[in-house]
Amino acid sequence: MIYASGNDWLEASEKRVLFFGMSGLGKTRLSSMLRDAGGWFHYSVDYRIGTRYMGEHIADNFKREAMKVPLLRELLMSDSIYVASNITFDNLAPLSTYLGKPGDPDRGGLPFDDYMIRQRQHRVAELSAMADTVPFIDRARDIYGYGNFVCDTSGSICEIVDPDDPDDPTMRLITQNLLPVWLKGSDAHTAELVRRFDRAPKPMYYQPDFLEAAWSEYLARTEKAPDRVDPDDFVRWTYARALAHRQPRYAAMARHGVTVEADDLAEVQSPAALDRLIAERIDAAVDA
Repeated sequence: MIYASGNDWLEASEKRVLFFGMSGLGKTRLSSMLRDAGGWFHYSVDYRIGTRYMGEHIADNFKREAMKVPLLRELLMSDSIYVASNITFDNLAPLSTYLGKPGDPDRGGLPFDDYMIRQRQHRVAELSAMADTVPFIDRARDIYGYGNFVCDTSGSICEIVDPDDPDDPTMRLITQNLLPVWLKGSDAHTAELVRRFDRAPKPMYYQPDFLEAAWSEYLARTEKAPDRVDPDDFVRWTYARALAHRQPRYAAMARHGVTVEADDLAEVQSPAALDRLIAERIDAAVDA
């Protein structure tokens, strides 16, 4: 860890931290709290993916849909309108909508091969966005005067790194420049995330081998043709399996940093309280 003790963290003139874990456990809430308190630069990996690296893919997809509407087609062809997404830190719907779901096109599904192309695009984008972290640490300091830096990662970060490989470039970048903090959910949190996902299933990025195996298993279980699959049913069926798949990968990443239980974070309402909690976890990790 880049901080040898909890006191090193508390006394550091420049704090650099990376939050990771399942989506919905508070990464963005904590990052926004630090940013809003002042003195912290908030780097959102998902925002960087959706703007810098996937922005053209997203806009082109909007244009394809608009070209199906005669009025919009005419306006686009005459450069009378432009189409763009409005991604924010708190609203990443354009990115998830572009990723899509495989299955029946009449229910909004994509052919599986097209779906996998978009998944691969996301993987490249996420790796690139993570590689931008260190340059943004420098930019935050040089342009805005922020020494404190929080990296708000995507829930899929564990899918693009190999924490057991000392030569993994993304893990090396993280551990040499930031303190990784795993926001670890309980079984109750996982169950609530599954219930929430069931109510509003949304596209996600998955590791290719995991996704291809899940697709094959789902087709065999349901005995449906690929173009007759209910896209929402597939992603619901896959989600709980994805959470179980990710847990050991998050745990392996956490060996390079500290773990904070999501229940403990519920009591954190200020940067000072978060500082103290992280310091406690650093000392516990050092003593382990």
